Amino acid sequence: MDAEEVGLVHSLVGSLLELLDEREDSAPHDDLAELTGLRTGHSEPPAESVLRRLLPDFYKPGADAPGAKDAPSGEFARDLNGALRSLNEPEVIDAKRDAAQTVLATLPDGSGTVSLTEEEARDWLTCINDLRLALGTLLGITADQPDGPASEDPARAGHVDVYHWLSAMLDVLVSVMLDREPE
Repeated sequence: MDAEEVGLVHSLVGSLLELLDEREDSAPHDDLAELTGLRTGHSEPPAESVLRRLLPDFYKPGADAPGAKDAPSGEFARDLNGALRSLNEPEVIDAKRDAAQTVLATLPDGSGTVSLTEEEARDWLTCINDLRLALGTLLGITADQPDGPASEDPARAGHVDVYHWLSAMLDVLVSVMLDREPE
């Protein structure tokens, strides 16, 4: 990676960590969790679109899913998601934060080669994918609009380029991991 790429990844990961920290810090205080040591988080999904993409609902009822006829829906599904989110979101945030910290710890100083263990490579996959999801959400990128909505903003074009660069990084990481012998 050249110095600009290292700096870009460092900056993006720092922004991701700030988002995750803000979400965790805004979790409601729970006296029972304090007594039992059981960590809890928010029961409501994030209001901000990027965090909603990074921390989606745990249960999504689907009309075409097997058993959908008997699947929870409406208020029950919302309550189920709230309970699942409250119990699991702190661990999801921890896993995303740990992956991001691995990326920061394994970035070269200035520029250089990134050499990763299999576990570090999995953390890179997690973090780079989270960065892509966040940036893609901000840019309005969808399967139907792989560059997002048309825009005359020249800065936006640079952000779309970064999104595609992150996609290429993921592709390289996956290819290298598939070609490697397991540790």
